[in-house]
Amino acid sequence: MSITPPFTKESAHAKVKKAQDLWNSQDPKMIATAYTPDSIWRNRSSFLSGTADIEQFLTKKWEKEKNYRLRKELFAFTDEKIAVQFWYEYQDAHDGMKWKRCYGLEDWTFAEDGKMRKRQMSGNDVNINESERWFKDGVNVNDVDISEAHW
Repeated sequence: MSITPPFTKESAHAKVKKAQDLWNSQDPKMIATAYTPDSIWRNRSSFLSGTADIEQFLTKKWEKEKNYRLRKELFAFTDEKIAVQFWYEYQDAHDGMKWKRCYGLEDWTFAEDGKMRKRQMSGNDVNINESERWFKDGVNVNDVDISEAHW
């Protein structure tokens, strides 16, 4: 059953964690089903429209971003909008498999059926060493203590 607007603190938090789990599946086809057919995206400097574009974008994303692990946290919400803060780590297949962490914010707008109709993402990547990783193999991303310096 889809989590639909209007959101409460509890339902907004659940929606964020459901999205986190979906993205951690790295299944572009499944992820695209969470968006309206005419969904509008801005992902950094890429502008997309529709689930076919989303699926293609995510396929290319994970060709580059290997060993991807994501955490999302609720930042703010209204009846039909949610803002999240996120962090993800990956090895960059286009840059010698260096470890990187992305810090970012997203804002989401939802249709009545709970599918996302608009997504805007801003993120910044930083190089990290293996020893600086938070989301190592076997670690539950929700259990990692991320200090205020990184929020």
